Amino acid sequence: MAEYLHPGVYVEEYDSGAVPMQGVSTSTAGFIGLAERGPVVGQPQLVTSFADYKRMYGGYLSEARAGNGRFLPYAVEQFFLNGGSRAYIMRVAADGAKNSSAKAGVLKITAANPGEWGDKIRVTITPTSKAKTQVLAAAGADLTLKNADGFNAGDVVELFDGKNKGYATVKSTLDKVVTLDAAPTVNAVDTSVGTPKYIRTCEITVSVKLDETVETFADVSLNAAADNFVAVKAAKSELVSFEVLPAAIPAPAPAPEGKEKATAALAPAAASIVPFAQIGGVDAPVVVALAGGSDGAMNKANATMYLGEDNGPGRRTGLQSFIENNNVSIMAIPGVVDPNVQSTLIAFCENRASCFAILDMPADMKKTNELAQFRDMYDSTYAAIYHPWLEMLDNGSKRPAYFPPSGAMAGIYARTDTDRGVHKAPANEIVRGCTGLSCSYNDAEQDILNPIGINLIRAFTGRGIRVWGARTISSNGLWKYINVRRLFIYVEQSIKTNTNWVVFEPNSEALWGRVTRTIESFLATCWRDGALAGSTPEQAYFVECGPTTMTQDDIDNGRLICNIGIAPVKPAEFVIFRITQKTASE
Repeated sequence: MAEYLHPGVYVEEYDSGAVPMQGVSTSTAGFIGLAERGPVVGQPQLVTSFADYKRMYGGYLSEARAGNGRFLPYAVEQFFLNGGSRAYIMRVAADGAKNSSAKAGVLKITAANPGEWGDKIRVTITPTSKAKTQVLAAAGADLTLKNADGFNAGDVVELFDGKNKGYATVKSTLDKVVTLDAAPTVNAVDTSVGTPKYIRTCEITVSVKLDETVETFADVSLNAAADNFVAVKAAKSELVSFEVLPAAIPAPAPAPEGKEKATAALAPAAASIVPFAQIGGVDAPVVVALAGGSDGAMNKANATMYLGEDNGPGRRTGLQSFIENNNVSIMAIPGVVDPNVQSTLIAFCENRASCFAILDMPADMKKTNELAQFRDMYDSTYAAIYHPWLEMLDNGSKRPAYFPPSGAMAGIYARTDTDRGVHKAPANEIVRGCTGLSCSYNDAEQDILNPIGINLIRAFTGRGIRVWGARTISSNGLWKYINVRRLFIYVEQSIKTNTNWVVFEPNSEALWGRVTRTIESFLATCWRDGALAGSTPEQAYFVECGPTTMTQDDIDNGRLICNIGIAPVKPAEFVIFRITQKTASE
């Protein structure tokens, strides 16, 4: 309660009305599979076009190279072709996959992720300097510079006395005074104009090139203590990572008899920090080609590879990586028909209760009894299965080929959601880009397959190739339609996402009323959009929150219970016109 400590007029604000709710997205897809390149550990990456996918994950995979595991890029392409707009991709790596790598002096360069793609990377390393000036005075390790701009703690510096060079590391800077980690071994002090003596920083500029993609990291240091350390500056590279190895220090040249030892010797404290030019023995750019990358046994994909491992946040792989993703509502592992993979994908969607699985069937299965036997392995309201495979142009080989329908179906789900709403069954929709089917089925065969939840894709004369089924693989008649399950996912997740403000609020009648009005407003919008059945709101939904839904024990234990009922619309799967004869006298 507010405090009122002195006489006066107090103006206060409080919330009592419904809180606006925004429906969650239902058209974001998640795909898992083999790719030419891309991260294999961590979180799935968002792509918003097939061009975006190719930039991050590479191009098409051939059958000879990846066998039945080659379908991810094609599925993503078909998803966007059929109306999808957002997809999260998780690449998996085959057994034996290795990263390309190379060494350039003390610098080890490794491709960002495994695969033969890394062998095409070319890295150009150019010795550079971000600051160069005169040394005006020296007192041990303290040097007074003409201009100290650009000299920072951790910088490796080169000192030149006109004949010899020495190296040290900047410990600190203050105004124009630079303190090194040890007294320099060469005398670079000279106040005259045009002196050849100098002090300069020692950096490199690294340019990484893969096809048309170029990443440049200018004026980076090999010293881990420097702010511009190469491994840190290039940490967000999509192509490579860098590691600085212990330096092999070249021995100083012997001094002429009777003279001081050669000034090319390194300062003792800087012995493990040397510039690239010193180690590489060159001052000109060096071009390095990575090698040793391997795709592994891509044509021998196994279930473990797709299912992945839960190694904790940021280190998950395969399907497990989607534990950290709350945006995906449609999931597919294109072309993978291993029952171990499909059953785990179904279980994942059921446990999340926020996404729906699209399954493929084996391409070579054609007989109805074989298809029925395969489908009978599963029973879930959170998945649908489609057949046959689609004939489309293989843009990789420039010839027609057959592809699993899951990628195109995910796009059709997204297209239907956008055009009509999640309540519309994703059926009687044209499959874009499809020119044929791996096999055809007639009405009698669909009479067998449709009731058990196998959704066929069929070709109709003059009407193109269309999705001709809208069922889940559930034995529960209440959940036999895809749009019913996905509508409930939409409503449940929208309410869950938009009612976090309720937590820790006083569990009183005022809160019960606000919660009721908030959810009723949202459901009223769903009803007006055609997602709910009934000619009135009372027929379409109900929301109850109060003494009828909670006991005093519930309230004492911090529970707010709200009962919600909705009447989903069902698709007109069987359209029946009953016709009779009418005589003129009738």
